[in-house]
This record gives sequence, C-alpha cells and structure tokens, in this order.
Amino acid sequence: MTRTLSVAVLAGDGIGPEIIPPTLDILDRAARLAGAPSLEWHHVDAGAAHYARTGESLPVAGMDIARGADAILLAAMGLPSVRYPDGTEIAPQLELREAFDLYAGVRPIRTVPGVPLPLADSRGASLDAVLIRESTEGLFYCRGRTKIAEDDSFASDEMRLTRHTSERLFAFAFDLARQRKAAGKPGRVTLIDKANVIGSFAWLRRIFLETAERYPDIETECAYVDAMALNLVRRPWDYDVMVTENMFGDILSDLGAALMGGLGMAPSADIGDSHAVFQPCHGSAPDIAGEGKANPTAMILSGAMMLEWLGHRHDAPTAVDAARMVEHAVSAAFADGALLPGEFGGSAGTAAVGQAVLERLG
Repeated sequence: MTRTLSVAVLAGDGIGPEIIPPTLDILDRAARLAGAPSLEWHHVDAGAAHYARTGESLPVAGMDIARGADAILLAAMGLPSVRYPDGTEIAPQLELREAFDLYAGVRPIRTVPGVPLPLADSRGASLDAVLIRESTEGLFYCRGRTKIAEDDSFASDEMRLTRHTSERLFAFAFDLARQRKAAGKPGRVTLIDKANVIGSFAWLRRIFLETAERYPDIETECAYVDAMALNLVRRPWDYDVMVTENMFGDILSDLGAALMGGLGMAPSADIGDSHAVFQPCHGSAPDIAGEGKANPTAMILSGAMMLEWLGHRHDAPTAVDAARMVEHAVSAAFADGALLPGEFGGSAGTAAVGQAVLERLG
C-alpha cells in the first residue's frame, strides 16, 4: 500500500489562506488516527493576487506540481478588483479543469445536524443527494471564444456537448448511484436538461438514455431545469444522484448549497480519469478576508472528499476511514447547535470551527 500521498495545495485569494491551515491539521490528524498513508503537502502560489504581482495566474511550475501530485486541494480563487484584459475573472480553477479534463463536478447536498436550515420540513435536516455537473463543456466552452459583431450589434457564445465527455459523465453518475444503492440509498439518476426547447439538450438526453440501458438496476428519470429548480426547493429529499450540463450545474449547485445552510457548508470536487481537484463551493469572500470570520467547514469537507477519492484510487481503505472520521467530526462539532459561524448569526470564526472539529477527532 502507498505510504505517502502528495497533495498540491492552492490557498489562493481572500479567505483561502485562512481556511487552509485548519483543514490541513484536521486531515493530517485523521490520516494518523486511521493509519492511512501520510499526506505530503506541496504549496502552490496561484490566483488573482499572484496575477496582480507577477502577471501569471497559475505559473507553469505550479501547474507541473499539480500535474505530478496525487490530488489537488484548492481553497478559493479570484478577486473582484483583479481581472484579465477582457474583463473576465482570474480563475485558475477553470484552467485546472480544462488542463486535466476534470469532467465530473461532484457537488454533495448533505445537511449537517445542528446547522440552521431554510426548509421547515423536518426531512430537510437529513438530505443526502449529489449533483454532478459536467465541468469542461456546455456553455462554459465559450470561455475566451465569445464572438462580438464588428458593429457591436450582438454577441454570441457557443455551447458545446460531446459524446465522448457525455458518455463518461453519465457512466460516472450511474456508477455513483450504484455505489450509493449498495449503501442503502435509492439508486436513482435524474438528468436535468432543457430538451423541450434546445436541440443539443434533446441530443444529450438521448445519450443519457442510451447509457441508462447498461444500468438496468438503477432507476432513471429526466427533468427540465426550470421544474428542477422548483422541486429542489419543494421536495429535495426525493432526489438521489442528479446530473446536468455545466451552466445548469453551476446555478443549481448554489441552490443545493442553500439547502445545506449556505456556501460555507458546501464541499465539492472536480474529477477526471487521472486527476481531481477538491475545493469548497464558495468564493474568496474578500469582504471578510483577514478577519478570521470565514467558516472553514466546506473546505474541511472537501478535504474529506479528497481522502475518500485517494483511498479508492490507491486501494487504501484506511484513507476512506479517515474521510469518514472527518465527516463524523464535523457532524459532532455542530450537533448541539452551539457552534454557529457568522453566516448563521453566531460568532464562531475560522479558528473556533477548526478547533471544534479537530477536538472531535480525538
């Protein structure tokens, strides 16, 4: 079994450098307690602040470190005041997705007991679903390719979907549903599209249904994105694994984060065939940067997702055990309702939340 796993760490901008240290402490301790392979951190300078200083958002040397690592842990990237010449945000996380073909954006929608939630129905306190967002194509394909008419009368962007990526994405979703079914979850995959209006989505639905034929043990359904936005508020507990195009997933993942209490509780991963990036769903929050107020929970849970992925990839079940320890420690820290970060009206800052989770590890 592998005894050491290397992780490229991109703290990035804003609150990123604040939420990384407690996360690394928690992951290190969990790995030791579980007898998992040790974690070797390789810090990479990247992001908007780095671009402002050097003219590079993600240096070649940093990309090489990320490419050679077993996993990539990313905190937050981007600052509103720092832009590329075309006016777009500094977003090395998108460069990583494209460079490493990280087509499966995994966004868990899992509530933590003790955290204030927006839904009054008691079922909202025990949500456990996953939204899978395609992360390299769709409408995001147009990034850097916008066409503007010479007379400035219109602008157009291309949405691109490919069979190669779509088939891999859907297989990923069905395989995950099968794993979840074995663990007692429903084992159902819902495609979210707009096939009633846009022809490329009708084509995508056909690819989805073709893939579904190879998984007769998994229940399948399709839903239009507007209806899905409604249903994720009205009855989110009815869903298991959801899969969708890039832009739809970008929007609905924030809706899912709201169901969990906010972006501070929402982890994520972007996974490809050979690389993976793990990061919280939130941004760099420059308005509170340097004040110690940031909630590190989403960062910590993203680290747990990384441990689980590394464990499966390297046949290291103790790393999966460490991931479960972190998840349980987070749940235990919030269970009695006393630990309230600022977004919930409390005063628990970065250090307090990190310490509470660390103590629950034993």
